[in-house]
Amino acid sequence: MKIAVAQLNFHIGNFEGNTKKMLRAVATAKKQGADIVCFSELATCGYPPRDFLEFDDFIRKAEHSVETLAKAAKGIAIVVGSPSRNPVVEGKDLYNSVNFLVNGKVKHVQHKTLLPTYDIFDEYRYFEPASEFNIVKYKGKKIALTVCEDIWNIGNENPMYDICPMDLLMKHEPDFMINVSASPFSYTHAEARIHVLKANVERYKMPIFYINHAGAQTELIFDGGSFVMSPNGNVFEEMVHFKEVIKTFNLTEVKKGKTSKLQPKGKMKRIHDALVLGVKDYFGKLGFKKAILGLSGGIDSALTLVLAVKALGKDNVRAVLMPSQYSSDHSIKDAVDLAENLGIQYDIVPIKNIYKTYMKELKPLFGDLPFNITEENIQARGRGMILMAMSNKFGHIVLNTSNKSEAAVGYGTLYGDMCGGLSVIGDLYKTEVFELCRWINRRKEIIPNNTITKPPSAELRPNQKDSDSLPDYDILDEILFQYIEKTQGPNEIIAMGFDPKLVKRVLRLVNINEFKRYQTAPVLRVSSKAFGMGRRMPIVGKYLS
Repeated sequence: MKIAVAQLNFHIGNFEGNTKKMLRAVATAKKQGADIVCFSELATCGYPPRDFLEFDDFIRKAEHSVETLAKAAKGIAIVVGSPSRNPVVEGKDLYNSVNFLVNGKVKHVQHKTLLPTYDIFDEYRYFEPASEFNIVKYKGKKIALTVCEDIWNIGNENPMYDICPMDLLMKHEPDFMINVSASPFSYTHAEARIHVLKANVERYKMPIFYINHAGAQTELIFDGGSFVMSPNGNVFEEMVHFKEVIKTFNLTEVKKGKTSKLQPKGKMKRIHDALVLGVKDYFGKLGFKKAILGLSGGIDSALTLVLAVKALGKDNVRAVLMPSQYSSDHSIKDAVDLAENLGIQYDIVPIKNIYKTYMKELKPLFGDLPFNITEENIQARGRGMILMAMSNKFGHIVLNTSNKSEAAVGYGTLYGDMCGGLSVIGDLYKTEVFELCRWINRRKEIIPNNTITKPPSAELRPNQKDSDSLPDYDILDEILFQYIEKTQGPNEIIAMGFDPKLVKRVLRLVNINEFKRYQTAPVLRVSSKAFGMGRRMPIVGKYLS
């Protein structure tokens, strides 16, 4: 038997486009001699559909997609994920299902059992868990169908669940398993997937065909990395990351387990490729083409620009340099050098006179009050106004250039440097920004070296440096990582050797600036805990404030 793994990039709610893409993949799989072609979790509608699932018309369109695919299941079987209705009155209205289509019909449907409701997942909001567990027989083979999370409770060891779907399916003695998934990217998740799949193979002693999405849906990025695992625990093949691919595997060869092909796991390469795909799909799936951003000569806007050019092409990205009376000559030169290195259009719009006009009009109100953060924010918001004006006039989407360290502690200006339609590097700590820039420059200097080596500064007052307001980023980022990703409280972090006053100050800054993060652009997720849909904190709260 030959099984084709179709790792594709789906578009939420684009039923016609998704179905056409799958029909083309079916034709390709047939040419490759496949007996079965497999698509990923909720492939008909895209993942995560979220509250679209509450619309009856949305479910009807998903059902129609399954019917259309079933008609094409002649001479080949099709495995595809799709929402399906719960025919009984009790429980949720829907199941998250995997369909086995053959000879023009739906031969078998298996529903998802384990419904993740943590981090970015909220499946129990919509779906009813499975209560029946059966295999499907096809061409003399017995096949266990599972959906994503169903293989993440091996032997009922996961404390979040009290049932192990594969343990129940094993009573039917399946020959191999197909798992359809929508497993989002983080820079550590590929290793976790390999570990879980190997644990399944070790327990059940059968080949596994694991099919994952490859594409971005707003802030979530799916890296693909679909797997074929042999019964001896070897990875027969890990498919390419961040790209669509259709490949057919011979079950007999998979059982032998002689081949082992893994994708590279370098952290910076994966983050780079993920962010490029995130920008590309955000623009492509929304029908946008051109981006604009403020280029300061600093490292954050430099990195954002490089990623945008890689994703959209140099003719579709525009930069605006907006120097003030506090901007240094070398920052302007660094920004110009980078723009010319990349071959993009750039404009220089000084804000000195704009700032003076604001101050003149505000003088009757401010009187002789001293210069403070107010004047700094006026500069940042003036720049934001210029970017948004150009966005409106020319149809460019503004890219936000804030990093995770700044967003965490509120070191940014709402409606100023925090404006934009998409936060490209908002899930990278400042130390990771430096690391990724050095990785980009590993073969030749793209980002001016001075941008990477000079002390970070917002340049909103004379001789300003980030270190005037914040601890060194090496220290700050580790405290933030422990609090945000590891959910460690102040006592635990202090016990690691950090200064107690500094820890309490940093954690307080994180909590009191939640209101800013609620009002900013979606953040492309590359870590295990990004700001946004996976981190739900109250704006009004007393904890550590």
